Amino acid sequence: MNVHRIPLRIGALLALWLTIAGPDSSHAQSETGTVQGNVFDATASVGVAGAQVFVARTAIGTLTDAEGRYSLSGVPPGEQAITVRLIGYRETSKTVTVTAGETVTLDFTVEQTALRIQDLSVSAERAAAAGETPRVEQPFTVERLRAGAGRFAAVSAMQGHPGYNTESYAPIEENDFRLVSASPLSTFSIDVDRASYANVRRFIQAGERPPVDAVRIEEMINYFPYEWDSGSGGHPFAVETEVWDAPWKPEHRLVRVGLRAPSVETAHLPPGNLVFLLDVSGSMNWPDKLPLLKKAFALLVDQLRPQDRVAIVVYAGAAGLVLPSTPGNRRGKILEAVERLEAGGSTAGGAGIALAYDVARKHFIEGGNNRVILATDGDFNVGASSDGEMVRLIEKERDSGIFLTVLGFGTGNLKDSKMEQIADRGNGNFHYVDGLLEARKVLVEEMGGTLFTVAKDVKLQVEFNPARVTAYRLIGYENRLLADEDFNDDTKDAGELGAGHTVTALYEVVPAGLPVPRSVDPLRYQPTADPQPPTAAPPSAFEDELLYVKVRYKDPGGSESKLLAHAVPDRARSPSGSFRFAAAVAGFGMLLRDSPHAGSYTLDEVISLAERGRGDDSRGYRGEFIRLVETVRDLDLLGSAAEEGDQR
Repeated sequence: MNVHRIPLRIGALLALWLTIAGPDSSHAQSETGTVQGNVFDATASVGVAGAQVFVARTAIGTLTDAEGRYSLSGVPPGEQAITVRLIGYRETSKTVTVTAGETVTLDFTVEQTALRIQDLSVSAERAAAAGETPRVEQPFTVERLRAGAGRFAAVSAMQGHPGYNTESYAPIEENDFRLVSASPLSTFSIDVDRASYANVRRFIQAGERPPVDAVRIEEMINYFPYEWDSGSGGHPFAVETEVWDAPWKPEHRLVRVGLRAPSVETAHLPPGNLVFLLDVSGSMNWPDKLPLLKKAFALLVDQLRPQDRVAIVVYAGAAGLVLPSTPGNRRGKILEAVERLEAGGSTAGGAGIALAYDVARKHFIEGGNNRVILATDGDFNVGASSDGEMVRLIEKERDSGIFLTVLGFGTGNLKDSKMEQIADRGNGNFHYVDGLLEARKVLVEEMGGTLFTVAKDVKLQVEFNPARVTAYRLIGYENRLLADEDFNDDTKDAGELGAGHTVTALYEVVPAGLPVPRSVDPLRYQPTADPQPPTAAPPSAFEDELLYVKVRYKDPGGSESKLLAHAVPDRARSPSGSFRFAAAVAGFGMLLRDSPHAGSYTLDEVISLAERGRGDDSRGYRGEFIRLVETVRDLDLLGSAAEEGDQR
């Protein structure tokens, strides 16, 4: 094979070939042995998915699955060298003695290394000359921790499929600076969705720059858990604030407003009335869609208790009930119903949603967790299917006391805009599942936050002190902005906060006396900055205050809101690790969006700040973020911004 460089997408197919390539035909099964084991990340102590594991100087090889497991059969007896390779990790080899007809266990712990651009192509001839199995590179440069071999083939096949790129994202117009003299109040709904970060990760791991409108900075920030010690004072969540210098413009202030609800152990959650609403239409007939969906829901079923109940509604050309409401300890029956599902037909999403809510109402549990869990790629095309029709359908069901979780699956035709709107209008949350480990994060590790709401219609309103602040801008939350009068209007819908959820909002603040970076001509009939308006108390009473934070929320079953409020002094201090890391994620999001507010900020500065805010990263999420930024830097994904601008 006279090939000097193997393209990334061809590499995906070759990686799949490794998983099915049989052993040398000269070795009968009875004359060979098996080597099996796990590949672990040395830093995060979790399984590494998608790593190549092969026997040196043979054609025997495989890829680790989503949990980091591997199995090599047909291995010749005797001393054999087993090697593990994956971009972003140091290549590791071990020697093992193989006995015919027996299985030996061999585990690996691999260390992360800096990703080099030259690692993304390979000379097949050079590898062959060295007597090695040709090095097959993955299309996902920092795949680790995510879906295994099946996903490699799925993405590669989808990219070559007619009509592949039909994904849709709602346009986002980035928040600009607002003058305190004209707009002293900033009002918005919280956002606990995490879908944007997982989706952005998917693009980067495929070696592509994410579409600008796929980058929702607040969802990227809120993907990560944050810790602080503030008590809740009798409320279902605590509020904390910090003030620091903006990393990308040190003369500006950066303010963090954080909300955190305590976690609730699964055993202490109220009884659940769950309706799985599963898309089994033809568009779901890909390995990273319905097959992954089945595995994801199996993880959730394992967490159910006898007091929980589950029903399954499916929809394709029509909607149907495939499992009546069933006690959670009937796991075998529930899993059997999930496993029987097959994809085919068009997508009558509206009919499925109506049926799912009807089933949830019939089995409603007072004081319980009543929720519809919709799993789909969002490609509705029969019946109520437009964004407006779907939103109105969901809004009709919102007041029934039934909450909504939306899980997005797949690539190529992902309808992000539709799913985000459905979740927002249905008292719910939206996640994108790109592999089994993300499914575990959403449905097992964060089950309480995903499925149990502790406060609904949560709104924030921030008032800025004109004596201290000339202008401000809210970073992200563009599609969650509210009118100032909506804050005290209990009929206005807002976001929900789940058990264990953290919500972070960042404001970039221009201190009084500094110029505002806005391209607006000076006013003709009045000064650019109005005189300070009169207040109920002398200005000196507030002279140390930078801003005043107010939060309104309702109890999950309540109709009247409650208020929390406190002042934030104008004192910058050394930031917490959580603040540093959140700022790094915000800076990265601004660079991905080609934001003019990022100024001369660089990816290296993002990495440095994230490293200083990494803290106790027991699950490896922050470490993964750092490697994603390194990948964007090393592949120069931001260098094509100008060329791609017209396409976005």
